[in-house]
Amino acid sequence: MHRLFIAIRPPAEIRARLLSLPGNIAGARWQDDMQLHLTLRFIGEVGPHQAQDVADALDLIHFAPFSIALAGLGQFERKGRVDTIWAGVQPRDALAQLHKKVDRACVLAGLPAEERAYLPHITLARLSRTAGPTRAFLEQNAGLSSQPFPVDSFALFESHLGQSGAVYHQAALYRAAPDDLERTQE
Repeated sequence: MHRLFIAIRPPAEIRARLLSLPGNIAGARWQDDMQLHLTLRFIGEVGPHQAQDVADALDLIHFAPFSIALAGLGQFERKGRVDTIWAGVQPRDALAQLHKKVDRACVLAGLPAEERAYLPHITLARLSRTAGPTRAFLEQNAGLSSQPFPVDSFALFESHLGQSGAVYHQAALYRAAPDDLERTQE
């Protein structure tokens, strides 16, 4: 079985900016450099044939390069407790279009359509049930921003769960087609 997801890997200087944020929340498991990504679609566990079908379907996606920038912080809650701290990005329109294309490719490969609303973000930390409060960290870093950075590719990643968290391996890279702008308007 392969545990897969599709994501954009921010450039090194953006990852360095995110890693420089003070990690002052007790009980938080902070992402390391290799784990920082912006998910386009989580797939989960699939067999080798379906993994190949996904890779082949993603190869049919055409998109023009675009730029995004870091824009603030947020958190996700589950059952009334914060479980994830994340960095936001703006603008979201081109990301939402790429997400739709990725989702259609996954459906073409035999996966169910994504039903959750898409909120583009880069996970910074996962919090245990006993994690400390997040408010001070969010307030201290509320103005998180960056210069725009290019998105000219996305990747299919395989995730291997271990005792110290997930380890990601890039299985395939898909590049933008700047000369194919009219096809990205589909």
